[in-house]
Amino acid sequence: MGGMEGFGPVEVEPDEPSFHKPWERRAFGVTTAVFSLLRAGQFRHAIERMDPAHYLTSSYYEHWVTGGATALVETGHATPEELERRAPGFPLARPLDPDAAVDRAGPDSDTPRFQPGDRVRVRRWVWHGHTRCPRYVQGMRGTVVRVDVVAPLPDVEVHSAQATQRQPTYSVRFDAAELWGERAEPGAAAVHVDLWEAYLEPDGGAA
Repeated sequence: MGGMEGFGPVEVEPDEPSFHKPWERRAFGVTTAVFSLLRAGQFRHAIERMDPAHYLTSSYYEHWVTGGATALVETGHATPEELERRAPGFPLARPLDPDAAVDRAGPDSDTPRFQPGDRVRVRRWVWHGHTRCPRYVQGMRGTVVRVDVVAPLPDVEVHSAQATQRQPTYSVRFDAAELWGERAEPGAAAVHVDLWEAYLEPDGGAA
């Protein structure tokens, strides 16, 4: 939801506790254990597929519980019958999109295409599956400030138990004015986003 408008200001709670209710602490512990059975992207993509009305009216740790339960059922670690027996009527996320075929897999690469100081532009694309490329940076220009680790591309990894593609990752700096235009506050800090190489192309300077 990064970059979307219409949800009002971010409300900051002074001295906010880590957990507001005891069940949230349990949800944190259970979800941490679930991570040993799942890929991180599977968990994230399950949350992304929550019914919008459910997502917008539920809390942060409710998202965690829904994502974990959905991913466990989809990967065969639990059955819908087991879940229904333990938590009748529990709302799982919507099913995986069958059109989210693995069409981004390619050869692994350990050699970075970009270096600190390079100007890049984030690719625009329509993708029916999971991605770690935020919508609000797609099409935007930035500057590589750091070359990070080589890691599996989540867009591929989430949708196939076999296919993977390892790529260099980068920290890319975006000026606030580039992202938010005239609405950016004067002197606003830049935004740094971690991006896989597949998301980037050289900035040719064209609009």
